[in-house]
Amino acid sequence: MRFGGLAEFLAKGRGLLSGGPVCLILSEDGIETGSTIRYHLEKGFRQIVVFAPDGQEIDPALEDRTIRIGHDMLADDAVETAVNAMIAAAPDGTWMAYVFNAEYLHYPFCEDRTIGELCAFCADERRASVLCYVIDLYAADLATHPDGVDREAAFFDRTGHYALVRYGRDGQRKERQMDFYGGLRWRFEEHVPYERRRIDRIGIFRTRPGLVLQSDHTFSDEEYNTFACQWHNSPTAVIASFRVAKSLRRNPGPRAAITGFRWSGSEAFGWSSLQLMELGLMEPGQWF
Repeated sequence: MRFGGLAEFLAKGRGLLSGGPVCLILSEDGIETGSTIRYHLEKGFRQIVVFAPDGQEIDPALEDRTIRIGHDMLADDAVETAVNAMIAAAPDGTWMAYVFNAEYLHYPFCEDRTIGELCAFCADERRASVLCYVIDLYAADLATHPDGVDREAAFFDRTGHYALVRYGRDGQRKERQMDFYGGLRWRFEEHVPYERRRIDRIGIFRTRPGLVLQSDHTFSDEEYNTFACQWHNSPTAVIASFRVAKSLRRNPGPRAAITGFRWSGSEAFGWSSLQLMELGLMEPGQWF
């Protein structure tokens, strides 16, 4: 189903968001948008909403399985505008996730359990959000994959990820919140603005009235930004993403300076939640 823009969707289609979980796919350049849609359909999302400009092509075979909303993803505040509109439009308590094209959500045991099962467990644990770490994927050979994207032989950094204490504007440490760094943003930090170097994102969340996604991928409700509940560890997830690799290859400065992404800390990506858990990049919390 296709809508020309947010205004048309909000006038005619907001009822399509009932039921959840809903996956919002923010397609910036069209690269691997089809595989992103297929992947998240396989994880059990009941509705896929794709935001993309009108001129961007999407596999016609996926048209009947998605909601397409015309939206310029390169405009200022495009992400917050799209996500916050969906939060306001969806019924209270709807589980949502948001990813960009060429990003793939991994959660503990995602090969055998659906996203709905994860959300149900989190709801039972009185959690309304799941902290995700954006782990950079990249092509091993930039000569044969000049855009930095190779799903068949993707690599990622098995080491080099770290966390720092997060402080509020009042200088006080925020409870159960950290700023996480690593991957290509860390190794090639001279090409990445400081405010874009964090790799943490509240990528899975439950809607409620007044909830607002902010420009730094945190939410207006501070409890949503925590990595665990007060009484024990909570599940975390990974968003495996080619987005930074694409950006570094698209922009002339880093494209000329970077001859390859692989280094001694690289590992072949196995598309496996077990691999990510064994490396400590996500954890099941109390979900076994």
